[in-house]
Amino acid sequence: MSRRIRALVPAAALVCASLVLAGAGAGATKDTRDVKYGITDDAWLLHGAGTLESRLDELTRLGADVVRFTVRWDQVARKRPESPREHADSAYHWDEVDAVLRGLRRHGIEPVVTLCGTPAWANGGRSANWAPTSDRSFANFAYATARRYPWVQYWTIWNEPNRATFLRPTTVTTYVEKLLNPAYTQLHAVVDGVRVGGGVTAPRAGSSGVAPVTWIRSMGAAGAKLDAYAHHPYPGRPQSETPWGPKCPNCQTIAMADLERLENEVERAFGSTRIWLTEYGYQTNPPEVFLGVSSEQQATYVSSAAMRAYRASPVDMLIFFMVRDDTDPAGWQSGVFTEDGVVKPSYAAFRLPLMQTARRGALVGLWGQVRPRSGSQPFRIRLEEDDRAGWIGGTRLTDPNGFFSLTVAAPARVRVRIWSPRDGAFGHEVLVR
Repeated sequence: MSRRIRALVPAAALVCASLVLAGAGAGATKDTRDVKYGITDDAWLLHGAGTLESRLDELTRLGADVVRFTVRWDQVARKRPESPREHADSAYHWDEVDAVLRGLRRHGIEPVVTLCGTPAWANGGRSANWAPTSDRSFANFAYATARRYPWVQYWTIWNEPNRATFLRPTTVTTYVEKLLNPAYTQLHAVVDGVRVGGGVTAPRAGSSGVAPVTWIRSMGAAGAKLDAYAHHPYPGRPQSETPWGPKCPNCQTIAMADLERLENEVERAFGSTRIWLTEYGYQTNPPEVFLGVSSEQQATYVSSAAMRAYRASPVDMLIFFMVRDDTDPAGWQSGVFTEDGVVKPSYAAFRLPLMQTARRGALVGLWGQVRPRSGSQPFRIRLEEDDRAGWIGGTRLTDPNGFFSLTVAAPARVRVRIWSPRDGAFGHEVLVR
């Protein structure tokens, strides 16, 4: 331990800490599990600055395990195919989809493919948020897409169908019978070991929509077929609501703070079923004045949500939205980059999350992950206070999934950061409380 940092920690605590860390060995918890963390931003991925390859390189540096990407039926099949189950039919235009999905595969990032958007020829000339008139037409598209990308293991059906913005008629019967169940059957017919997420619900009903609690219960009653329930647990009051609270015990909405409600409702409707959190985030102020939080708060919530998902045993993945803020200030502003490409603190929090879990005197519990690449990863712990700084111990190793849980000696108000030597980078700092 650095002599400079020794003055920050009581001598008795140093003895305790050395015993705790010696017992922990590499510093990794024994009761570990795997959670996939990812990001989604179709507009940036397709049309962002630089080349597609440079954008994929950025996702690799971020350490995204998965990337959610939407395959728009209405854009891939603007004209009715003569042989809709054949992906090589001349009416299908896969060029943009091919580039993204094959690029993600080349970079070792698993896609979570969302099928969404009805072409006018399939719904009587209406807009893309109207369901198809026939369940067979969407089933055929799902089959053709799976035949073209048989290596994709994770799929979700539609986006926020409990809101009229994305699905009309906004009913569970429409969703289950015209979209979810037909696609589920076809995807399983093509891809071995495929996992299909249903629901993909918004956290609130919005105008003319259906609350997620009601939607889940109705899906269960309607015989919905799914391997996981997907949900978007955005906060309702982002300036006062953290990933942990305050909770709303009797609400029909489901934010991250109410994750236990989602677990309970899903289990009641579908039995022991996995949960995917496929879209989540906090906007920053600036530029979002009314609903944004500070960039430091956003970074803290990114790490906090990561730990929240890790501790929720039914949750298999957490996907943040988005990579880069919208150029329009009236758009969405939850990226890890500003609209002009400046890195936010949430960038470091995404790739190297760290959270304080407990404190007993001078002993502080820490949870975190080294996210870029796979396998056990080396890391170090650094304490900083004003003009003093130093390392606690030497290099440690995460568990095989990149996670660690350990106890260190650190006084209140000192800042703690993790260092990844393979990335040559620090994570976002934690202020000990």
